[in-house]
Amino acid sequence: MADTLVIIPTYNERDSLAALVGRVRQRVPGADVLIIDDSSPDGTGELADRLASDDPVVGVVHRARKDGLGRAYLTGFHYAMERGYHYIVEIDADGSHDPADLPAMVRDARNGASLVLGSRWVPGGSVLNWPWARRMISRIGNSYARAVLGSRIRDLTSGFRVFRVETLRSLDLSAVASQGYCFQIELAWLVERRGLLVVEHPITFVERAAGRSKMHIGIVIEALARVTVWGITGRRTRR
Repeated sequence: MADTLVIIPTYNERDSLAALVGRVRQRVPGADVLIIDDSSPDGTGELADRLASDDPVVGVVHRARKDGLGRAYLTGFHYAMERGYHYIVEIDADGSHDPADLPAMVRDARNGASLVLGSRWVPGGSVLNWPWARRMISRIGNSYARAVLGSRIRDLTSGFRVFRVETLRSLDLSAVASQGYCFQIELAWLVERRGLLVVEHPITFVERAAGRSKMHIGIVIEALARVTVWGITGRRTRR
């Protein structure tokens, strides 16, 4: 059995999913793949089932409704822990993350990193095809979260990452309720706050070529609000 599970949450990603799964299988052929689809109306779930029928290492979980990125990943985390995997990969379904980075990221986890982040904002990292406003929102959001939380992580919102399963077992996942960017911030901060090793691997993030971005103002507002509360309560706890 494989020791690594690549989790791909999907909602209306029919145009990009097959190519991504193929690239993942090519770059980390020893890993299993789990597609978690939120009843996509565009047929993504049916495509996922066909991919799974053609490749025994590809699995699919169908959720009854669109229920958020955070809950999708929590579903995948529990799936991995119940089946004895050692490493869990998060990757976006839209092709923005290059699976060519996965061998090095998984290697960092095998060498002892509790969390490996595919980072856009460290030396060697970059973003392609983002408008100026989107770039500034990401940079300012990361800077604000770092300052408020007292974090040293440069790309807290990165959705391309590798966890050691034992790291996730050490966290209280039942208390995690945030979604989207905020979910990614929360998990990275929880790992860092426990004093565990976080490694940032430079990546080139490429804006999706097909489909529509899931980013909206509600995600930004949730992240700002929750990060502010965590920062305040964290300072009180330290005192």
